[in-house]
Amino acid sequence: MWIMISGPYRHGTTTEDERQQNLKLMNEYALKVLKMGHVPVIGVNLALPIIKMNNASYDDIMMPLSLGLAKRCDAVLRIGGESKGADDEMHTFKLRDLPIYRSLEDIPPPRS
Repeated sequence: MWIMISGPYRHGTTTEDERQQNLKLMNEYALKVLKMGHVPVIGVNLALPIIKMNNASYDDIMMPLSLGLAKRCDAVLRIGGESKGADDEMHTFKLRDLPIYRSLEDIPPPRS
């Protein structure tokens, strides 16, 4: 499965270091999901290079790309605390009646 790792990036942060810690946590989960045999994806990892390269507005790029990515994935792993963006991503999966996992233990092994 392609599993989106969804959690807070900017919410509740005041510094770039805090945002990087949030991203590090998502990437740590992504590595675990990969080792389980699935394909992990993180919207922030897709959007940030584009935002930085084009000096574009965060709001104009982040959620449109992240929500577009959510429409392509098979499931979501929701981690961390409060985040409107992560909740919006999760809502995309609810609308499509796709799995929303809250822990790694909930994710089934890959089908052969």
